[in-house]
Amino acid sequence: MNRAKAVFKKEFLSYFNSTIGYLYLIVFTALNFWLFFRGFFLMPETDLRPMFSMFPILFIIFIPAITMRLWAEEKKLGTVEILFTLPIRTEEIILGKFLAAISFFGISLLLTLPLPLILSFLGNLDWGRTISGYIGAFLLGSTFISLGMFLSGFTRNQIVAFILTATLCFLFYIIGENVIISFLPGFWADLFSVLSVKTHFESIARGVIDLRDLIYYLSFIGLFIYANYLHLEVAR
Repeated sequence: MNRAKAVFKKEFLSYFNSTIGYLYLIVFTALNFWLFFRGFFLMPETDLRPMFSMFPILFIIFIPAITMRLWAEEKKLGTVEILFTLPIRTEEIILGKFLAAISFFGISLLLTLPLPLILSFLGNLDWGRTISGYIGAFLLGSTFISLGMFLSGFTRNQIVAFILTATLCFLFYIIGENVIISFLPGFWADLFSVLSVKTHFESIARGVIDLRDLIYYLSFIGLFIYANYLHLEVAR
């Protein structure tokens, strides 16, 4: 675990070694505030559902920016070969990188907390639904991060990694749209609905933390982390 902590520390601090990490947090937070209050002043309600409904689309754009460098940069700089020669197991490297990415992502979510605090002063905010929405957002973001980290291992180009991750995240989201499901026969409609991150996120965001939704997200994360492990073991 000490070696995984060392990887975590290196990767987490790397987000703040340049202005890119700070710029990411500023833009993500400012965009959330602007989009929320843009609708709030038109229809003032102490409800965070509009923000939670925007999260999946924002994550599709912003989370690939977190994950695109995780392996692509290592390959481009040639440091991945050095990393593989160190006395550290592949799973420790992956764990350290994954924890660093979700920690940085967690900070971006924490920066949106002034919104529910402001609404709680303006009216009766449903804190149970709010907490559930943040749990769903963190699970959704972690799911996209596991996918993005896996895809980053296939290229040396960060832009390519960004596009691949954004595309697949979008596909896993859009297959749960009613406009697509309505054209599919019963079995395929049910399958697409179950596989879509949209279905499970909306369930949690409504305030219902279902065990099936938790199993889905944890299985998704575990699957792509394991796939990342297998891919790196072959390369190693």
